[in-house]
Amino acid sequence: MTSELMRMEQVEELKMQLEDEHLDLEQRLSLLNDGLNRALNMAALQAGGGALTRVKSQLYLSGVLSHCVHVLSVEPRRLRGLWSAAATLAHLTSSCCVGVEPGKHSEAFHRLFLPSVVDGLLSLAGQLMRRAECVSLLRKVMDSVGWLLRAQPQLSSQVLSSVHYEQIQMCDDVSVSVLCVQLWNQTCTSTRDFLKGLSDDSVLLLLNEAICQLAVSSDLAVGGASIRLILLMANQQELRVHRLLLSFRGLDSLLDKDWRGRGFDKDVDQLIAFIQSDKSTAGFSQASTEHVRAACVIQAAWRSYRTRRRVKSLNRAVSTLQRRYRARRRQQQQHREAQQWEEELKYQVCVRRQQARREFHQKQRRLLQLLPADQVQSYLQECERRAAVVIQSFWRGFRERRRYNHTQRHTLRQAHTQQQAARTLQRAVRCFLQKRRAAKAPPITPFWIGQSGLTDSRRAELKRQVEEYVSLHPSSRVSRQECERLHEEVQLLLLSELQRGDHQRRMEERTEALLAHTHTQLELLRAARHHFLFHLKTRRKTVSLSVVFSSPFCRLQPV
Repeated sequence: MTSELMRMEQVEELKMQLEDEHLDLEQRLSLLNDGLNRALNMAALQAGGGALTRVKSQLYLSGVLSHCVHVLSVEPRRLRGLWSAAATLAHLTSSCCVGVEPGKHSEAFHRLFLPSVVDGLLSLAGQLMRRAECVSLLRKVMDSVGWLLRAQPQLSSQVLSSVHYEQIQMCDDVSVSVLCVQLWNQTCTSTRDFLKGLSDDSVLLLLNEAICQLAVSSDLAVGGASIRLILLMANQQELRVHRLLLSFRGLDSLLDKDWRGRGFDKDVDQLIAFIQSDKSTAGFSQASTEHVRAACVIQAAWRSYRTRRRVKSLNRAVSTLQRRYRARRRQQQQHREAQQWEEELKYQVCVRRQQARREFHQKQRRLLQLLPADQVQSYLQECERRAAVVIQSFWRGFRERRRYNHTQRHTLRQAHTQQQAARTLQRAVRCFLQKRRAAKAPPITPFWIGQSGLTDSRRAELKRQVEEYVSLHPSSRVSRQECERLHEEVQLLLLSELQRGDHQRRMEERTEALLAHTHTQLELLRAARHHFLFHLKTRRKTVSLSVVFSSPFCRLQPV
């Protein structure tokens, strides 16, 4: 019982230490590794396996394992130089998740917590995969994933569909490919009913991974591990795996041509025999070996290209979402901090005012205590009088301001009404006077230079009126000499216009005279033609009669 209490106290102490916000990432990693190691070692040294299970359950229920997942999921740039500690934490977290009894939190543990652990482990593995010096640490993390899969087979579908695992699959390093295939080999070997809990899509993804390694890689370790994985799956679910393998046309030819004579011919022959069993009942027509192999290579290359493109687009989308989310969270944090500072400042101002008021009253009380008794009453009356004067002054000021505002508003409204009425009357009077002047004024004749009735006397009168008006209303912008010069220019322009009009009239008269002369000549020509035609006809008749009477047949015989 004492050891149980000590373990609980250690877990609670570890939780309280992790809640310190001033810890950096390195200190948090060291604290988690030391605390988990100490708790697991103490539980393992006790007799019976119940102590270890209780410690793991206590670590989960207290939230320590959630801190582990949070640390494993931090940004890669923050883990630089801490890869070894992160791999150790991943191994300890995976060990703590195996054998936990969550009790009433079982659904949250299996549906939410375990998938987050798997995602954190695969994210760390993806970062270690990009560093050649961290191959041993990557193997340690992949062993942790395999340990978790062997205890919880339902997590296999999440591993196969994870974006981080797809990035690990696309790595060209042979050691990484061997680790991926060995992960599933060990899982299938340790759990006989591993494939029963997987869907057809998950099994097909496993087969696709193994066959892609056979088609793309030429390494002996990768090829042998992939063939052994397919055989293990066939031993567990023969009919199911055989039905799925039929979709990979040309696999037996690929095995026979590329992987025979590489040191594991027995496994190759066994897999080829399994693929070709009952092939006649399947109803598939085999194409040539070269064509099938080419199709497999093309399909594998296309799928890998499509996967890489999808992963790149996902990375861009995820980075954009993360950047916007972090910016939004940073803005909210800054807003909360500013609001908190403002509230703190207001609170401090109120506190200081209250303290100053309290000190002032205490000082007054001390001064009153120093006064003689006969002067206290007079001093209090003087204070009351001053307070009454202040209150009265404030009240009178408020009353006078209100009265002034009311009077000012009434005066402004009355003045505005009077101005509106004056504008209305002035507008009506102006309209009336304008109409009256228009009725009395003589009609203005249109100004035309050549109008009839403009005599010399009328022209002289108009000129005199213009000169009088110009003399009475001199221009404020142009001098008299300039006006005279402009007047002379206007007179010259008017004279030239009149001369041009006279010339045009003479041209019109000449044109009319020419037209009249032309018409007269045409009439004379027409009359002469008629006279000529009549004379010609008369002459022809005379000639014809003379010819008739001069013939011998028409001569008169004497009686």
